[in-house]
Amino acid sequence: MLEWHFYDEMNQTTQVLIALAIILLAGFLLTRITKLLRLPNVSGYIIAGIIIGPSLLNLIPGRIITNMSFVSDIALAFIAFGVGKFFKKEVLKKAGIKVIIITLFESLLAMGAITLVMVFIFKLDWKFSMLIGAIASATAPASTMMTIKQYKAEGNFVEILLQVVALDDIVCLLVFSIVSSVVGSTGSVTAIDVIKPILYNISMIVIGIAMALLLRVVLIKRSKNNRLIIVIMALLGLCGICAWFNVSPLLSCMIFATIYVNITDDTYLFHQIDNFTPPIMLLFFVLSGMNLDLKTLKTAGVIGVTYFIVRIIAKYLGAYLGSVVTKEPKNVKYNLGLALIPQAGVAIGLSVLGARMLPSDMGTMLSTIILSSSVLYEFVGPASAKLSLFLSGSIKKKEKVEITDDTLLEPSTVEESQKVLDSGDKVVDN
Repeated sequence: MLEWHFYDEMNQTTQVLIALAIILLAGFLLTRITKLLRLPNVSGYIIAGIIIGPSLLNLIPGRIITNMSFVSDIALAFIAFGVGKFFKKEVLKKAGIKVIIITLFESLLAMGAITLVMVFIFKLDWKFSMLIGAIASATAPASTMMTIKQYKAEGNFVEILLQVVALDDIVCLLVFSIVSSVVGSTGSVTAIDVIKPILYNISMIVIGIAMALLLRVVLIKRSKNNRLIIVIMALLGLCGICAWFNVSPLLSCMIFATIYVNITDDTYLFHQIDNFTPPIMLLFFVLSGMNLDLKTLKTAGVIGVTYFIVRIIAKYLGAYLGSVVTKEPKNVKYNLGLALIPQAGVAIGLSVLGARMLPSDMGTMLSTIILSSSVLYEFVGPASAKLSLFLSGSIKKKEKVEITDDTLLEPSTVEESQKVLDSGDKVVDN
């Protein structure tokens, strides 16, 4: 590992600012390369993190990386808020029970396959196996969403994909809450041990609903700038409350957005958030890459490789079987599983919680497998997501040629752009 001493002469504030500048610069520069290779930006961010992280150049001190852990919570809050806007009542009515069935197939099959492989092939403890199995059901919505936005993909396939990606994280969080209650119990498991974490999640959902109702009233006739300030304040506050009770902000922030978009139909607010979040997403993915110690790949060994492969197969097979049962068209049946490979924020966060419930050696193994495989998934996943969007016909040739970084988060149609301009003219500076 390289040792740099130029931080020694800096005060703490300067160190943090320089570190942030290096992270942003590295992420930006690597996307220049991935763009030439026609890979999604997420892959460039992950690679940038590995290069500047402790495993290679070690440009950022470990203490600064540790103190930036809050970035993951903030990123998850914005990710969940972005996913929630797609749960409009019209879309849900159109999808109906089909999306739920597909989600249950792909998430539970991945969870079951990983659990059984760990127990019966590697002879590992049931507690370890259940925890890593529960985590395996999660899919990273961030990289999938960013890939969809980057290539302006649209259509029925995209609608189903976004709902499945969001719902399987709900399944993951609920299952993990139950499993962690069982694993964390030293003796017999009581009803309270199982119900308590579920009640915490339900409470956060209720708070998210309340914030959405309040936001509807507060944002009336506000200027564009003040609308952005208020919604970010609400998201950070909700994220902080979730962190207080050691609950993932994913569910509450997603419900927050879902309720708001259904009671207001205010799509312009989401465009504002989309234009605010790219630096946060860059920081989140680069930090994920920085947290990987390449030496831990040897520790994970065959178990880590098996986890990586089995989860991909189970996700694809589960999505296929679910699509067969719900009689989805061929473009969904054969391509949906390819877009469910990414795994990062939610899985990494849950692995930290899971590691605390296990003996130190097993906890280290759990964290190593999830972190290393998450980085690999985020490297392979976005490319697979892009492939699935292309094969399903969700990416049009014209949009692939014209796409640039500057259009990544802009409205996708002329009509939508006009709505944005019109809504911007109507607000009053309050």
